[in-house]
Amino acid sequence: MSIEFSVIVPTCRRPVELREAVSSALQQTGTTIEVFIVDDSPEGSARETVEAFQDPRLIYLRNPNPTGGVPSIVRNLAWPHAKGRFVHFLDDDDIVPYGHYLAVSQTFSSHPEIGVAFGRIEPFGNAPEAQLTHERRYFAVAARKAAMSSRFGSRWGFVGRTLFDQALVVCSAAVLRRECVRELGGFDPAIRLMEDSDFFLRATRKFGAYFMDRVALRYRIGSPSLLHSPNPEGSQRQFQRDGRRRMQDKYRDEHGTLEFYALAVFSRTVLRIS
Repeated sequence: MSIEFSVIVPTCRRPVELREAVSSALQQTGTTIEVFIVDDSPEGSARETVEAFQDPRLIYLRNPNPTGGVPSIVRNLAWPHAKGRFVHFLDDDDIVPYGHYLAVSQTFSSHPEIGVAFGRIEPFGNAPEAQLTHERRYFAVAARKAAMSSRFGSRWGFVGRTLFDQALVVCSAAVLRRECVRELGGFDPAIRLMEDSDFFLRATRKFGAYFMDRVALRYRIGSPSLLHSPNPEGSQRQFQRDGRRRMQDKYRDEHGTLEFYALAVFSRTVLRIS
């Protein structure tokens, strides 16, 4: 039987969250899947969790050189082994909504010209209510901007937003065709934070994207939030600045100064008022 979805889950010492994330993928119906669990802990702590499922669809991989929290490297260990038509990079604390993979498959069938499908993000978690409220508002705005950006086709609105505005997608909220991942060469291992923005920016620019106006991900919010911490550590701020700068520099080098600054003007005028 052919495999439709390859799900790649990097993990490090979060057995409870990992069980929930993997279960949400295995419970999808109307499709066939394989799930790679890529263990980034030195002691191989995720193996016990994987074996407890007793499910042949699970494939355990262990990082021989644990990174201490560099997701690009961990994700890149698995995707060359993927056999599915589509690849989903699922973080080990996120949840796939029931029926999502079937909806994604139908979206790709209806839009054969695009390489990326993504949707709305629904935050949840044990963070203080004020923080959850903030996150819900943030991702509601991101969804509205994604819907508006789609009016400009499958590339330019999404690319402009990602380069010069807020990110429209987190890693687990998007799915790609497998051949797109291969052509991109996976994630940039030099980027520690914002590596997913860089990856999906490159994917959207090269292959085009489609925004599914439905919940694509239940996104767990911790306290403090890595994405929106009110008082981020200096190293976190620096990683974010470095990630954005590298993403923008790479885009300018590959696609030229003219396109880069034309998108800057487009994003700060047309997209801002649309």
